[in-house]
Amino acid sequence: MKIVFANRYFSPDQSATSRMVSGLAFALARRGFEVTAIASRTLHDHSNATLPAEEMVAGLNVKRLWATRFGRKNILGRAIDYLTFHISAFLWCLWNLNRGDICVVCTDPPLLSVTTALPIRWRRARMVNWVMDLFPEVAMELGMLSNKSIPGTISKSMRNWSMRKSAMIVCPTATMASYLRERGFRDEQVFVMHHWSDGEEIYPVAPASNTLRTRWGLQDKFVVGYSGNFGRAHDFSTLLEAAVLLSGHDDIQFLLIGGGQQLTHVEEVVRNRELKNVIFKPLQPPENIAESLSTADAHVVSLIPRLEHCIVPSKFYGVLAAGRPTLFIGDHNGEVARVVASEDCGAAVEIGEGKKLADFIIQMKNAPERRLQMGQNARRVLDTLFSRENAVGAWSEVMLKFKQQAALTSESSVYGPAE
Repeated sequence: MKIVFANRYFSPDQSATSRMVSGLAFALARRGFEVTAIASRTLHDHSNATLPAEEMVAGLNVKRLWATRFGRKNILGRAIDYLTFHISAFLWCLWNLNRGDICVVCTDPPLLSVTTALPIRWRRARMVNWVMDLFPEVAMELGMLSNKSIPGTISKSMRNWSMRKSAMIVCPTATMASYLRERGFRDEQVFVMHHWSDGEEIYPVAPASNTLRTRWGLQDKFVVGYSGNFGRAHDFSTLLEAAVLLSGHDDIQFLLIGGGQQLTHVEEVVRNRELKNVIFKPLQPPENIAESLSTADAHVVSLIPRLEHCIVPSKFYGVLAAGRPTLFIGDHNGEVARVVASEDCGAAVEIGEGKKLADFIIQMKNAPERRLQMGQNARRVLDTLFSRENAVGAWSEVMLKFKQQAALTSESSVYGPAE
């Protein structure tokens, strides 16, 4: 039995889904499982990059499939990229899966489980749906697709059909799992397995020894960070309002790291408002990620409330690993807000509460011991609740059960059913 992970991006890509999938795949390979990853040949933020079509990395076989590479700058090009990867994934599964294999299908590109369901079934393999972002609900909540339209109805029906054909549906939050159960998916089919961060790769780096903080001229600043995707699911208006309100505080600096669909708009607002207290940096290479996340004294994480059942902001786990407080913008009853409140590792505001966010920033700046305690609480939460070791252990148990079931099925097919 081999385990196949299907996701559009894989290591060395540094997107959120790639880091999650790659980390788990490599960990399972180290535990002795036969693991293959299928992905595209490019990077999410560099569409013209070309990765090897096939290679062995740390005991794991990586198969990179052909797809177009128009990139993420326009919807039509992205749709064609999605479609061509769907076709390549369908064909690869049809030609390469074997009876008893486990295919862990992720949600980039959207509806990948629909494309792969039939070849997985035909090859007598089994599918695990690892739902990181719930489509088409995300598109519907963002107004990109109507719930009552024919495309919306068809895509949701096909998605539901493919999920019902899977051996297991893995959700990152209880909110998403409850949403699916309320829509008829069986309790025994839906599991909550939280996302995590690698506590060895990402760890707290003290300001005095942080070379990035020194290089970027932030030694004497209180730094409010945002690191990751500037996507449609995230609110930036509240952060920008706080930056305007705090523009007269020379000792407070906003550091925004990453790229994405909303980055141009955010840059334009900063430029038009002449906000000298906001600087932008690109995503940093993997070897610098601990310093990158530790450059900030506190991190902003946001999620539009109506997407709570669809998405989990994976950047939150990296903030925990870096031992920094979280300033969450979104639903006070949401997944991140509940953890922040119950574990005392930050603060939460609702969208539009820029004044309240600015007040929290000033409070954290003026209370370094309290801020340090919040950071220590954050790292403790990572080590106890959201560690890679816990996640890999849970996934390993599931895969061992599948392996045992496959062995029994194989034995039964040779010798007949056991008495």
